[in-house]
Order: sequence, then C-alpha cells, then structure tokens
Amino acid sequence: MVSTAQYQVRPMTEADIAQVADIEFESFPTTWPRTAYRRELSNRLARYLVLVDRSHDPLPPATEKRRGLMNLLRRRDDEVELTTDYIVGYVGIWLMVDEAHIVAIAVREKQRRKGLGELLLTEAIELALENRQESMSLEVRRSNLNAQALYEKYRFLKVGVRKRYYSDDHEDAIIMSTPPIQDKAYREYLDYMRKTHAKRWSQE
Repeated sequence: MVSTAQYQVRPMTEADIAQVADIEFESFPTTWPRTAYRRELSNRLARYLVLVDRSHDPLPPATEKRRGLMNLLRRRDDEVELTTDYIVGYVGIWLMVDEAHIVAIAVREKQRRKGLGELLLTEAIELALENRQESMSLEVRRSNLNAQALYEKYRFLKVGVRKRYYSDDHEDAIIMSTPPIQDKAYREYLDYMRKTHAKRWSQE
C-alpha cells in the first residue's frame, strides 16, 4: 500500500464505513440500494482500499457518529469506534477466478482533479497483481469520458457494452478490460506510470 507525506492507502475497515458511504452517496447519488459494506468486508473475494489524507486534522468520533448516513447503518454503530482518519476516496475490487473486477472507485468531490482517482486505480492494479490475477475489468458509463480516458491510460480496452445497465437512467455501460497484467511489459509500464504520476503530483 502506498504511503506518502500526505496520502496513505490502506485496507478498509468497519471503522471507515460511515465516510465511505458518504463518498458513495456523493459520487453515485442515484445508486440504490447502497453498498452493504459490512457484508463486503467479510466477503473473501472482495478487497476494499481507502485513501487517507494525513494532512487533514483528525475527525472527532462523536461528530462522525451524528452523520446522517449512519442512520442507514444503525444496526451496529455502538460496537465500532469510527475512524478519525479523513478518508478522501476508496476503491473496491472482486477477485474472481483469474480476473479482478473493479466494482467501485470514487473520490470526494472537493478532492477531485488532484490525481487521487488515478492513485487508487494503480493501487487496485497492484492489489490484483499481488493476488495473481491475470487481468482487470470494470464497467463505466458511456457518458463518462473522463473516466474512460483514465482507464485507457492504463491500457484498459473497450471490449463490450451492457445495454441499459444503470438502473437510474438506463444508460449503457462500457465494459473495459486490460491485457494480461502479469506480463513483464505491462508491469514495466505500470511502474513507469506510477513514477510519472508521483512526480507530477509530488507524491514521492
């Protein structure tokens, strides 16, 4: 997991659920039902990472417990001490037979255009490599050209379409997939891209 002067990527825990749910709601307001993160964290095929801004003052736990979205997750609030880390983004992947599937990736609106989504994407790819996955795939809205450009930057190719995939407006989803990520050429390219990204955003 990457760790820099300002940002840390680490595995998600139950203590992070409130903030991740906020980011999900902010990024995907029409998605319903909300992601069952407690179930996801106990799913042996799922891996979730969070991105922490270490330059942000610690959050007061008591304030976090009054956040509105926690009312939707009220069953076990008192059993978990909520994190005081300030989480600015997250990514979730499922490890399939030999393919890692990105199920969600999002960054707080105020923290976008700082290279943080790209940082999370590279960490997801590294996680897939560590788990001996051969490729990665995802779905992205047909209209989300910025996201498509980011994925293409990491050699995701458009391989298909899921018609009327999104339930809120029935927009099509573009299916994107990488070439074999375990190949030496891809691993070298990923290393180059990570160094380029760190240099651009001063994260080395």
